[in-house]
Amino acid sequence: MLLKTKSLTPKMLRVILDKGTEHPFSGPYTDWLDSGSYLCRQCGLALFRSHSKFHSGCGWPSFDQELLGAVTEKADADGLRTEILCVRCQAHLGHVFQGEHFTAKNKRHCVNSISLDFVSDLQVNDTEEAIFAAGCFWGVEHYFKQLPGIVKTEVGYTGGHTADPHYKEVCEGDTGHVEALRVIYNSQQLCYEQVAKYFFEIHDFTQTNGQGPDIGKQYRSMIFYYDPAQQSTAQQLLEELKKKGYIPATDLRPVQAFWRAEEAHQAYYQKNGKEPYCHHYERRF
Repeated sequence: MLLKTKSLTPKMLRVILDKGTEHPFSGPYTDWLDSGSYLCRQCGLALFRSHSKFHSGCGWPSFDQELLGAVTEKADADGLRTEILCVRCQAHLGHVFQGEHFTAKNKRHCVNSISLDFVSDLQVNDTEEAIFAAGCFWGVEHYFKQLPGIVKTEVGYTGGHTADPHYKEVCEGDTGHVEALRVIYNSQQLCYEQVAKYFFEIHDFTQTNGQGPDIGKQYRSMIFYYDPAQQSTAQQLLEELKKKGYIPATDLRPVQAFWRAEEAHQAYYQKNGKEPYCHHYERRF
């Protein structure tokens, strides 16, 4: 199990670890109707399928059935409600209510959007995650979306010292952040080594001051590792590339808070019907 706690923002930690509650109608999944699966934001385990989701009008995502064995219940600290948690990592999800007659199952899991990740896959049961920086995050995301086994990509900012940074601030170079990509992959289809190899094959990891024509510290080549296993794999791949004659400029760092970028930057090339200008695929392994 890979715990993603280190990449969570303070707002996420307040709910997932400290058992807080997001404001009603503020989460992205309250009215979300797409077909797919909802994962635990902290450990990537599949918790709910979209066919069990319904609109209750309460202001939070509602589900009348969890995946078998994925959610556990316990008495809430207030002595009145029943808390629900991810069975594997104990992340706080929300509360469960009985007897409201919203659906035939007569059960409502009231879940914080911030405790979830949605993926457009109805079969996935477990996932892992990686965070990379490889130049303009538009192009990095474009290529990772093409890799079979990737179930979600999200562009954002990480590695800096400013909370909740914005695109203009990052581009000005004062925040210390890089443009990065959070990659969630089906652990039954891909392993971290495969994902990390692909990272090296879609950008020029020997360039030190940017990527292609994009020059700036925010475009550096970096791998943010979650645990010693990811770190070791990344180091081994760098050594393998050196033996092939490359001089990598890729920096390895522990994961820090990952700040999701503005919506206009998500799936940018897909939305705009364009192709990357500073990334291309080249087999290296």
